[in-house]
Amino acid sequence: MLTQIHVKDFALIDDLSIELGSGFNVLTGETGAGKSIIIDAIAAVLGERLSGDLVRTGADRAVVEALFDLTENPSAQEKSREIGFDLEDGMLLLSRELSSAGKSQSRVNGRISTLSMLRELTSGLIDIHGQHEHQSLLAVDGHLDILDHWCGQEALDLRSRVADMHSRLRSVKSELERLRSDERERVRMLDLYEFQRSEIESAKLTVGEDEELSAERTRLANAEKLYELATEAHAAISGSGRDGGASDLLSSALTQLQSMAALDESLAPVVQDIETALYASEQAQSAVRNYRDDIEFNPARLEEIEERLDLIRTLKRKYGDTIEEIIAYGSDVAGRIDELAHSEERSAELVREIERVEDELLGAARRLSDVRKSGAAQFAAAVETELSELAMSNTRFSVSFEECQPGARGLDRMEFMISPNPGEPLKPLAKIASGGELSRIMLALKTVVAGADRVPVLIFDEIDSGIGGRTAQVIGRKLAAVAGSAQVICVTHLPQIASCADLHFSVEKSVEGKRTLVSIRRVDGDARVEEVARMLGGLEDSVTAVEHAKEMLGSA
Repeated sequence: MLTQIHVKDFALIDDLSIELGSGFNVLTGETGAGKSIIIDAIAAVLGERLSGDLVRTGADRAVVEALFDLTENPSAQEKSREIGFDLEDGMLLLSRELSSAGKSQSRVNGRISTLSMLRELTSGLIDIHGQHEHQSLLAVDGHLDILDHWCGQEALDLRSRVADMHSRLRSVKSELERLRSDERERVRMLDLYEFQRSEIESAKLTVGEDEELSAERTRLANAEKLYELATEAHAAISGSGRDGGASDLLSSALTQLQSMAALDESLAPVVQDIETALYASEQAQSAVRNYRDDIEFNPARLEEIEERLDLIRTLKRKYGDTIEEIIAYGSDVAGRIDELAHSEERSAELVREIERVEDELLGAARRLSDVRKSGAAQFAAAVETELSELAMSNTRFSVSFEECQPGARGLDRMEFMISPNPGEPLKPLAKIASGGELSRIMLALKTVVAGADRVPVLIFDEIDSGIGGRTAQVIGRKLAAVAGSAQVICVTHLPQIASCADLHFSVEKSVEGKRTLVSIRRVDGDARVEEVARMLGGLEDSVTAVEHAKEMLGSA
């Protein structure tokens, strides 16, 4: 719901804040007090086009802020996230700033937003019925949604089935079109994939072989150097070719220490260490000798390895960074070859599938159309009944159907039609021009579709144009009833409507110095009685008007 509005330097408004309630909120005041300016400000924060003339004279910029509580509206929260704005505790703060030069800037929860994003975000959040464009019921595309929800679960289930089959049909047709798009392209790709598969399979790659080959290449390329170093290492350990290798020195040291240990037992651990070292040196001597003797001088094998590594590098450039990726690409190519090689068979299967799905889609769409047409007559009658109670007893309302190609929502192109005056033909609802008349039509529709509609905030401006007496009482009661499923904000001059509200706000215009100011205050208790008495046409202190106001508020 819309919880708070803050308006600064907008038209005649200097600085104004309102805290609204969840039920039926009403704004009253003298003609010209500025009630509609507040509605204009709300429309501005929803993304309506603005002119620099709306900036208060003497100010550089106008600012409008609106705070929404969406904690109980998960679909609106999800939409906000999809657009790119995460909500904190389910709260949505919208702001619109307008410079006197006519440039505007929008923000969502403090972050800069484009006007299109603001409009998308608020679409379905508020309906303003009156002189504004923000009216979802005037969008013809939404009429099917309204009727389907009103018709009930059978229509919704059929619509879901139609949507699923339409999606399946599009998918199958897309696949068939892809197969048939270009036969020469198919043959070309088949040749390419066959070459790629052959190239990968003939390489007979094994995982890890590139690392093993690189290590072997390093050994073969450095065989001579490795042989020289191994020879020197062996000589240093064994002492061959010169006096005193590591083994000889350790053996001599061991003989001396064993003699010393016979005289001093504390040297026994040292003797053990030397024995271990001598054994290790003998083992190393043997290992180095064997390594040296096994060193391979094989230029032919080195050339073979280089060629193999070059092949692997070429395949990596084409098909993947690793041998695993190359092998995986080869498997994928094999699948594509099978698909292309059997494309004619697949095409025949897809043609049969398309015929089957089209038949099922058409059947479900016709059943859905029958349900809609059956419900439409009852829906139209219910709307006409509501309009009759709203002083539009001569108004005719109907639902116009036109058959089209089956789509995701069936085969119906549908629009609400209306004739407010006797003798006039039915015309599309979107062409109704009168603000007050349109608001009453909207109220009738809202009353009928209250359970199906999902718009959480409804604003009615000029709904009381040209009515009074019992009709005004009916409108007040209907607005209160609609407020049971949505937040309602209404601008009215009629006490019958105002007395039905949960929260009552009085808008006043005053002059301070040479400046005109618009202010708003919530009225309760005696203050509300006085405001209703004023609306009744009497003075606030008129005993008769006050008593009448008390009676009206009490009965409401």
